[in-house]
Amino acid sequence: MSEPLTADYIVPLCTEQVGIVHEDDAILVVHKPAFLLSVPGRSEANKDCVISRLEAIYPGIKLVHRLDLDTSGLMVFARTREAQAALSRAFQQRQVSKTYDAVVTGLVSEDQGAIDLPLIADWTRRPRQKVCQQTGKQALTHFEVRQRYPAWDCTHIRLMPVTGRSHQLRIHCREIGHAIIGCDLYAPDHICARSPRLLLHASALAFHHPDTGEWSVFESPVPFLGDSFLATCASVPLAP
Repeated sequence: MSEPLTADYIVPLCTEQVGIVHEDDAILVVHKPAFLLSVPGRSEANKDCVISRLEAIYPGIKLVHRLDLDTSGLMVFARTREAQAALSRAFQQRQVSKTYDAVVTGLVSEDQGAIDLPLIADWTRRPRQKVCQQTGKQALTHFEVRQRYPAWDCTHIRLMPVTGRSHQLRIHCREIGHAIIGCDLYAPDHICARSPRLLLHASALAFHHPDTGEWSVFESPVPFLGDSFLATCASVPLAP
């Protein structure tokens, strides 16, 4: 399940800690584990989240952007109102470089490419989104293949979104015929079942520091790569 959550959905307890990647007087960069909300959900039972955990240690911490419940990886928070305004503006003006790593089903044939498909909310099936050429908002993702695994019928790809539409990476991967393994919203059931988690990780984040103006790059290792993990994914039947 991905944010926003339905009112009656209770998020399972996440015992993994939020990792601190960088901190200074203006910003805090953290690693969000999978299955932890970015912000509190609507239900009283869904109050555990990244920002509430951080507020206990860093009073006054301020939200800048979000990651889906199922996605792990880097988030940046502001420690001052000035930093929050500067970072929010940078995200809105697409002055932030975001890189994700994913493992998708099948062998991606092209070494690199771009996926340019407009997206809009699928109102009858929320929180799902859908491609709509007539009324969708522009959504552009660049990708490059990092490694193909023929024995396991999957590919490690790197995704560089230019826009930041909801579920953009999940839908774009599905639309080129290579759904992200473990995706409960856009992958067929047998592809979702190949992993206990969504194989999508925000691995790099870069932006101009709101205080110094210096281009700052932060990285987070991908937690689901490795032969033993991928072999486990391959042990699930590849066909329904």
